[in-house]
Amino acid sequence: MILAQGDVLRSTTDAASQGIVAVVIVGVFVLLALEKAHRVLVIFGAVALLWFITYLTPYKLISFEGAKHALDLNVLLLLAAMMAVVGVLKTTGVFPWAVGRLLRRAGGRPGFIQSMIAWFTGTLSAFADNVTTVIFVTPMSVEMARLTGVRPAAYLLPMVMAANIGGTATLIGDPPNIMIGSGANLSFMDFILDLTVPVLWMMVMLEFFSRWYYRSALVSTQGSDVVFAEPEIRDRALLTWTLGITALIFLGFVTHSVTGMPVSVPAVIGAAAILIAQDVLYLRRKRPTRQERVFGLLEVIEKEIEWPTLMFFAFLFIAVGAAVETGLIDTMAHGLGWVIDQGRASLGLSDRGTVLFAALMLLWASGILSALIDNIPYVAVTIPIVARLIDTLPGHPNTLWWALALGACLGGNGTAIGASANVTTIGLAEKGGTRISFMEFARFGASVATLTLVISSIFLAGYVYLGDRLVFKIGLAGFAAVMALRIVLRR
Repeated sequence: MILAQGDVLRSTTDAASQGIVAVVIVGVFVLLALEKAHRVLVIFGAVALLWFITYLTPYKLISFEGAKHALDLNVLLLLAAMMAVVGVLKTTGVFPWAVGRLLRRAGGRPGFIQSMIAWFTGTLSAFADNVTTVIFVTPMSVEMARLTGVRPAAYLLPMVMAANIGGTATLIGDPPNIMIGSGANLSFMDFILDLTVPVLWMMVMLEFFSRWYYRSALVSTQGSDVVFAEPEIRDRALLTWTLGITALIFLGFVTHSVTGMPVSVPAVIGAAAILIAQDVLYLRRKRPTRQERVFGLLEVIEKEIEWPTLMFFAFLFIAVGAAVETGLIDTMAHGLGWVIDQGRASLGLSDRGTVLFAALMLLWASGILSALIDNIPYVAVTIPIVARLIDTLPGHPNTLWWALALGACLGGNGTAIGASANVTTIGLAEKGGTRISFMEFARFGASVATLTLVISSIFLAGYVYLGDRLVFKIGLAGFAAVMALRIVLRR
């Protein structure tokens, strides 16, 4: 097929095209699991194959123009900007200082440190993007692991699980929640009242499961009586400016629904302001040569921004874009609707039973798919499907929205590429000399994802048969009782 100048190559949506894309994406996951090549090379080769088939065969999977639309510039710029911010923070010495204070408070106890990292990360992720959160916390976790002599994965994997779990709790915690809130007309408080309590219980589960899973690794080679030094801040003026501007960046994240700014916009503005502040302060103290000026900026741009990770994201967006363009994701989403309709008819379910069946099917299907493909395009396609299902189901309409949100956000913990925070953490850890394999992540992450989906199923059943407000009160009271019991037992 020869295109005239200005024509746009449209993707073919037949079964063969969808099958080819499915085979390519499955092949990507297999190669990532086998770790026969670097993850960037795997996804790079996959996109090259998709373009080869698109332009040299009758099957049009995704054009160059389609790839440009598939790229999520918001995510890529957010990652790059926050990596730059963290790079500047590193030069101030704040991370070793914070690590020293936390270790002194924890008394060098690895189990307590693991729990402290997880709860801090989960709480921060509820109000800030989980990718931004892990960019901040990963360097501290790696340093604490080094000082306590604990294998870094014992801190890093619970940390990234907590980021994805905590992000599920609020409207702004994870991109799928923002999309669902807009599509379903759900408010910030709707998410707080119906998702925060399940997330609190999931955090308790994560803490106990992580302690048990890493029980042999959480043995400090340094001893519990080791004295941890508290290094001095190297550049207090730069730290003050950086923290102040970072606070404004987070304010931009929280108020994006008012300002209309995508989260990458305040991140880029703030990163630029921080780099300028760093340069101005540097000029006040020294008289650098022209060469020193040039390489001073490149120190952050080249070394602190994880370009291989950004490249992996970019090509992953294109591969998922092919699944969207050919209608593969649309086919899978419609298949879910057909299964729910068949289950309702064949099982002779009551009204409430039908709603619960639909919610559980949506929850687990979303969880499994989100572990394998990016949850953003999946949620975008599934929202109209859920809206159609709600029109045919009696009562409890929000239950299906919560099922979609929980499944899409929590399923990402299942694999190393199931969520943006996962890829970011692995990339930052690898840069610091810590390698976390695809299978190591999957063994721990799949267990956590399964447990959180089980907890979600229990709460969804409660919403259907007891009502969300009663479940909120019971769940919150139970959580308070568990936390009080922990405090008593620790004394």
